[in-house]
Formats: sequence, structure tokens, C-alpha cells
Amino acid sequence: MAVDPTRQDLERLLAEDDGAPVVMLNLLRFAPEGAALYAEYSKRAAPFLAKYGGTLLYAGAYSTPLVTSPDHTWDAILVVRYPTRDAFLQMIADPGYQEITPLRTRALSEAVLQATTAWPSSP
Repeated sequence: MAVDPTRQDLERLLAEDDGAPVVMLNLLRFAPEGAALYAEYSKRAAPFLAKYGGTLLYAGAYSTPLVTSPDHTWDAILVVRYPTRDAFLQMIADPGYQEITPLRTRALSEAVLQATTAWPSSP
């Protein structure tokens, strides 16, 4: 399973940019020794997240699965909000951020990075 988005993935993400904030769901499965590498990546990624207006809404360990297949488990879950999809793309294109992405890649054996859109508010 992939851990990094492809160029085509990023093009689809930008094509769907309506200018609204986007919340990204991150499901992470660590490689051996990956938790420590991911912690280092997170520490070094925080300034870039702030620079591009991102906010970490939640980070936690995966817990009791209730409705899923037994093999569909993860080590960690992160929920991150960006002001726009373009802001996310600008962050990951930043040369300084590019220097730390190998840490994330080595830390993970599998990942899901899922953009979400807000439901319309009820009246």
C-alpha cells in the first residue's frame, strides 16, 4: 500500500478545490521503529503546518475497532484542517518540507490520506 500521494492524486485534489477549508484524515500504520521516526517528522513538520495555515485538530492512537474487518487496523489517526486544498499543496511543495518527507515515508508501512468536505449546515 502507498504511503505518499502520487502526482495524479495531488492533481485530483487540486481539481476539486472549491476554496473552502479541507480536513484531512490520516490513518497511519508504522513500519518497525516507525513511531519514533514519525514523531521526529511531526516535530519538524509543525512549523510548515503553521506557515500554511494548517491546524492539527486531533492526533491519537488507534483503539477498539467496532465496525471494520479484523485486518483493517491502524496505529495512529490524525485529523488536520487546512484553509484550502491549495494551502496543503503549497505546504508539501515547500522545499524545506520536502527535506523532511523522507522521514514520514520511512516511518510508515501503510497510510490513508483522505480529504473530506464539510456537510452543509442544517437551517
